[in-house]
Amino acid sequence: MKLALKQGSIDSKIPLIMGILNITPDSFSDGGRFFKLDESIKQAEKLINEGADIIDVGGESTRPGARDVNTREELDRVIPVIDRVKKEFGILVSIDTRKDEVARIAVEEAGADLVNDISGLQHSENMASTVARLGVPVIIMHILGTPKDMQKNPAYRDVVVEIKHFLREQIKYARANQIPENKIIVDPGIGFGKRFHDNVEIIRRLDEFADLNCPILIGLSRKSFLGEISGEENPGDREIETLAANVISILNGASIIRVHQVKPMAKALKVLCHLRDFN
Repeated sequence: MKLALKQGSIDSKIPLIMGILNITPDSFSDGGRFFKLDESIKQAEKLINEGADIIDVGGESTRPGARDVNTREELDRVIPVIDRVKKEFGILVSIDTRKDEVARIAVEEAGADLVNDISGLQHSENMASTVARLGVPVIIMHILGTPKDMQKNPAYRDVVVEIKHFLREQIKYARANQIPENKIIVDPGIGFGKRFHDNVEIIRRLDEFADLNCPILIGLSRKSFLGEISGEENPGDREIETLAANVISILNGASIIRVHQVKPMAKALKVLCHLRDFN
């Protein structure tokens, strides 16, 4: 994988680990835990020490049924965190937002390195042009609907074919707005407008996304379909399930793994890389 950044690039065959840092009171797994600045910085440091390559900072919950957060509130949540994480640790930081103004300020004023847009460049009319002007990579995710309504009777004839079509069209749209191909990452959007069997099918057939010629991000950490498989109702106790599904995802072509708990993923990745010779 070669991902162009504002300064230099990441060129590695070894999958990257993205640690989740939700600055929200209502995220499905860790809502409210890191809402205060000092708590969020401690969590960022923990994720980094455990082996995270990227910290993904989000200020708006995207769980099913989540309410929208206005731009000012979202900025107040994420900008102080990104600014301190960049200054204190110097690690790559992505801003998880659907709003072009939040993306702009996060990059220009706080130093964020990537934009993670769960709407796939659909929510904000100016997101694509803003990302192009900022010169940072963007994660284009597939979602059916919005967080408010995405789990209300989603349906597909062939989930992989339809998601690939969406992502291909959004890649074309991004490039038409002057975002270079080597700054585009795709995410099939596990759990975002997907039924149980849709999520399973995406992971099983993840290798079919390879012909999009973009790094693939997978974000399945602690999600409900894993609990349906194992019988675990508590999201925080689905780490083993998360690890198993992420290993399969890597073997099927994932380049970036987005997780709440980095340590087990980092240890598993060392073993996987040694046995499969990803170096």
